[in-house]
Amino acid sequence: MRKMLLLPLLLLVSAQPLYADTLKKIADAGVIKIAYRTNIPPFSSTDANGQPVGYAVDLCRRIAAAVKEELKLTALETRFVPVNLENRFSKLVAGDADILCAATTITLSRMKQVDFSLMTFLTGGAVLSKADTPIQSISDLTGKQVAVIKDTSAATALSQYLQANLIDASVTTVDDIEAAKQKLDDGDVAALAHDQIVLIGQVMGAADPKSYAMSPELFSYEPYGLVLRRNDADFRLVVNRALAGLYRSGQYKQLYERWFGRAGVRPSPILAAMYQLQALPE
Repeated sequence: MRKMLLLPLLLLVSAQPLYADTLKKIADAGVIKIAYRTNIPPFSSTDANGQPVGYAVDLCRRIAAAVKEELKLTALETRFVPVNLENRFSKLVAGDADILCAATTITLSRMKQVDFSLMTFLTGGAVLSKADTPIQSISDLTGKQVAVIKDTSAATALSQYLQANLIDASVTTVDDIEAAKQKLDDGDVAALAHDQIVLIGQVMGAADPKSYAMSPELFSYEPYGLVLRRNDADFRLVVNRALAGLYRSGQYKQLYERWFGRAGVRPSPILAAMYQLQALPE
């Protein structure tokens, strides 16, 4: 009888997440592991010295400091873990990283696998084209080829938008933003569709930014958040408390200016409202 009861118990224990207590994991190791994407400026990328940089990276550096304070540690190593589009969530779930800092859209379907912090940014899907053959609106894609990055919320939203509005465009999926931009530069596609702020980052890094045109029309709503493991309320609270504090104090403005202001990108009314609405009181 005791053996029969033991098997269900073992199955229950093995079904639990590996690292539900992220704070304990960090305290035991003396290390916080921050996952980041290396190719999506100005949110997260690698600079000329091979160091992680970007708006989301800076947010996570603040969170690392908040974790150190919460755990009352005299020292806490911050270790950055590069990830890509395919393994960004699986690395986090497996415990190879403690938080993902990138341009990641909060969706209900993704919440089956991971959890999210308070919102960190708001943008929407837009279309980038060449300035000499500009795409002014999404309807201008009729009869043309447009590149999107596979397995992204922008790709899903574009497909839904085209179908709902009876726009007959040919969609080409690619592995990453560099491949999509290369297809645009080579003339293989008429446009590149992705989150507007990420497209702005691509233009900022181009040799000739004026050779590109951005459609003013958006085809999706993309609320960004930092990605956490599920079922870890204590760690999520530390993360959210750090973000809310940044928003309440207005310190987020310094980070915004550093990464977006130099490109002349001003906060949209809805983004400004997001910062105010996410500035939760203690």
